[in-house]
Amino acid sequence: PVFAGMKGSAIENFSCVIYNIFLMNCTWQAGRDAPADTQYFLYWQKSRDEEEMECELYIKDENCRNVGCIFQNVSIGIEKAYFLVNGSSKDSLIQFYDEYIDLYKI
Repeated sequence: PVFAGMKGSAIENFSCVIYNIFLMNCTWQAGRDAPADTQYFLYWQKSRDEEEMECELYIKDENCRNVGCIFQNVSIGIEKAYFLVNGSSKDSLIQFYDEYIDLYKI
């Protein structure tokens, strides 16, 4: 099912900002009901023709939880980019978050 996982465990307030044309910074907040050990992982796909890539440089909070990502050498195409943030916890299943974003509008 699309919304498998504990209700309220998916990330919130996802946003991305592009700096100096080539750097993209995406951030989010942990789900309000996510277990304390939840760790999140960001994947993105620039276009349908390109392979999905995981974040290489995570931004971490004081609990070492991934709450953002810095992407380098970003190229902006005209297609919507696909972003997926999933999570894992030893206590429960975590809901994923996904969104299509027009990078040229950021």
